[in-house]
Amino acid sequence: MNPIHNRSHTLRIAILECDTGLPKALAKYKRYGAISSALLESGAEAAGLRPEDVKISLWDVVNDVGNFPNLEAMDGVFLTGSKFDSFADVPWTNQLVDFVKEILAQDRVRLMGVCFGHQIIGRAMGARVGRNEDQGWEVSVTDVNLTSEGTKVFEGKNILSIYQMHKDIVFDYPPGVQPLGSTSRCQVQGMFVPGRVLTVQGHPEFMEDILVEILEVRHEQGVFGDEIYEEAMARVGRRHDGLMVGKRFIEFLLDK
Repeated sequence: MNPIHNRSHTLRIAILECDTGLPKALAKYKRYGAISSALLESGAEAAGLRPEDVKISLWDVVNDVGNFPNLEAMDGVFLTGSKFDSFADVPWTNQLVDFVKEILAQDRVRLMGVCFGHQIIGRAMGARVGRNEDQGWEVSVTDVNLTSEGTKVFEGKNILSIYQMHKDIVFDYPPGVQPLGSTSRCQVQGMFVPGRVLTVQGHPEFMEDILVEILEVRHEQGVFGDEIYEEAMARVGRRHDGLMVGKRFIEFLLDK
């Protein structure tokens, strides 16, 4: 029996921490990967699991280059978002892509990713990733139009409301991937391979305070002009489906 399906077995998830985080978020969560850990822990609770049913470990792949988990000791691997470029030709991202390819080459450990993580998985599967110069930034709570498969994956919804913070995208779907949704700015909003891969371009792990800090910092740095900043801040408190996406990540590992 696949140990993922054996409920006497603890669900083991490795979070690959692909960023370092901003000061206020770090003061609250201590490290960037803990934001995603909180999402998966809440998702596990929503899926009916007990805290002891899930074991989550954090792996800093930015500062500890090449230090990846032993796949034999994991059931799922989750790639976080990042301020870095998913298409960069630098040692840590190249080694991360190679590790994702290693996961894709086997058939037990499952892959999950958000934003940068979604893009890295797309890159490892052969899709083109890069800067979306035509459409620009997609930020704050955004409605994603789900495909018929996306509706099945995300509890019957036609629209998925989710935090966004990206200018980089996956340009096309890799072979064998089921499209989950799209927006006017980004056609590849989620990828699904049953029993293998589940990703979203958005940030289900973000809370309002996290997004506000990013918006404020990038506005102060001049990354966002007044118009983008003010429009994004006007939507930052809207209802979003982050918890449900976290629950579906857990249920994806459990084949539910």
